[in-house]
Amino acid sequence: MSLASSLLDVSTTRDFAYDWALVDVETSGLMARRDRVLSIAVITLGPDGEQTGEFSTLLDPGCDPGPVDVHGLTAERLRGAPTFDQVAGRIGALLQDRVLVAHNAQFDYDFLAHEFARARMWLPVSQRLCTLALNRQVDPPTEDMKLGTLAAHYGVAQQRAHDALDDTRVLAGVLRASLREAARLDLPLPLVTCPPRAESQFTPSPPKTPCAYRNPGRLAPGGPLQQGMKVAITGETAHARAELVGRAVAAGLNMMTSVSRHTSVLVTNDTASRSAKARRALAEGVPVVDEQLFLRLLTDVRPGTAHEVPAGRTAPVAEPAEEQTEPVEPGPTTTTVTGPPATAVPAASVPVPSPRRPVPRTDTSDTPLSRRRVLVLGGIHADAAAARLRVVELGGSAAINLSASVTDVVLLPGGERDRRIKRITALELPVHDVHWLACPTITDRTPSTLRVQEPHVMPRGGVIDLPMPHSGPTPEWYVTAAWAPQSDCEIDVVAFLLDEDEQVTFDEDFVFYGAPENPAGTARLLTGGPAEQTIALDLASLPPSTRKVVVAAAIDGSATFGAVGAVQIGAAPGSSGAPSARATLDAATTERTMLLAEIYRRGPLWRLRAVGQGYDHGLDALARGFGVDVAD
Repeated sequence: MSLASSLLDVSTTRDFAYDWALVDVETSGLMARRDRVLSIAVITLGPDGEQTGEFSTLLDPGCDPGPVDVHGLTAERLRGAPTFDQVAGRIGALLQDRVLVAHNAQFDYDFLAHEFARARMWLPVSQRLCTLALNRQVDPPTEDMKLGTLAAHYGVAQQRAHDALDDTRVLAGVLRASLREAARLDLPLPLVTCPPRAESQFTPSPPKTPCAYRNPGRLAPGGPLQQGMKVAITGETAHARAELVGRAVAAGLNMMTSVSRHTSVLVTNDTASRSAKARRALAEGVPVVDEQLFLRLLTDVRPGTAHEVPAGRTAPVAEPAEEQTEPVEPGPTTTTVTGPPATAVPAASVPVPSPRRPVPRTDTSDTPLSRRRVLVLGGIHADAAAARLRVVELGGSAAINLSASVTDVVLLPGGERDRRIKRITALELPVHDVHWLACPTITDRTPSTLRVQEPHVMPRGGVIDLPMPHSGPTPEWYVTAAWAPQSDCEIDVVAFLLDEDEQVTFDEDFVFYGAPENPAGTARLLTGGPAEQTIALDLASLPPSTRKVVVAAAIDGSATFGAVGAVQIGAAPGSSGAPSARATLDAATTERTMLLAEIYRRGPLWRLRAVGQGYDHGLDALARGFGVDVAD
């Protein structure tokens, strides 16, 4: 398909009629706050898809160019090229009043934001569109979502991968084809609002060093401090707070910014203090000492037990080889917790995997709905949730939105009024009533809309080993949550990096919209659109003290997940990888926060569990329960 033949038909894409600025950058590394842009290309398109401008240049980054084997840009090639600040004005003019488009757009956007900040300029972008996120909505039958793979699927010629200008020309063809598919499926565009950014507002703090020792428990009356003890300080101190913390960290103590039931001791000179930390210490029975005693105890801190460094893998896992379903409580498939914030997340709400022998994965190749993707429309919440659960029991995958991979539609009462019915009829998808789920009959056993290898469908409580490569570097894992577009509320996806006590080591181990990256860069929040957010995890670089990562979602406002409906999670190796596993979590009713997934260590492996645990309280209470210091 040539670019000329792939121009947009504005009559079918009138809701997508924007001025576009397509961008691709080649960089010296992967961290926008540290690495630099080596080359950039910008192509502008009008609402009809016609190209209106083009600009590309190499850039002198003033640093080592990094992985030359990937981008081919040596220091010699870059010598004499302009610096970014010399071309920032021209680039800004191309971006002004246009929607920025890129494949994995947050990557390009973040690099541009940092480069413009270094040049003491604002990045003139108010909206962006990620073609990766757009194609996750379209869900074409490709093995992954890499730009080259999508180009081949859509018939767009690619000449030189990792060449900024050629990649941008390919991106133009992929965008046009993706917009046509989105229009055919009547999908809303996953546009992301981009507020003005200054470097100081989004540059993470320098990484902190996690404590190397396990928490031995509380300080005994008259007993010594021991390495790994969790210590918090509140109120005024005679010595500078930084000095006290520095001396304690050097002695092997774990200095915390909040108090929980796992705190070993609270240091305060005001025995009558009514600070939040002091109140929590009193409620939990945490020992309290004054500064003078604490300093004496620091002179004789006893040795602690170091965190175990995970053993090297003896046999690489090529694919999820087993599934273990954790026991869940009888009754509804989510648990509502209405207790006070001080006990917001009881230990039972995030259960530790049971040591029993894993249940082997069930072969679903002969199940009635094997390799089918079923969209359920209509019905009251409980009936729709039950229908989706039945789809999974029959070996199928429950869809939450219309996409190219949907093979069947089940209509519950009221479903005929859904706005998507007209498009479903036009697409000639099979439509069934609820009785079809009792004994489904399938005529097309190998629909062409599905991939050769479909993601593994996980039930709530299902556990799989995350597949790791036989050789080469361990990929980042991307856990993506998606839901039906909402008009009256916003949903925020967050992550907590937890120790053996299921507490954050630092407040910075809470990743959320206000702090979208932890200081070490091992956990990042990525926004692909108003109905999709991703937590990216560099599992290989997490310290031994991090035993578990909890991915959760919270509703901003008074709405509940019962009104939102199903939330789908998927886990994929790499930003453009095909999902290895997928789960649909939709039994919530009155809950405002929900634990979606856990990624936890089990020996040398990392495992993924689909959770689906709901709470009536807000994000602040959930964060406090995991040890985050949240201001009252």
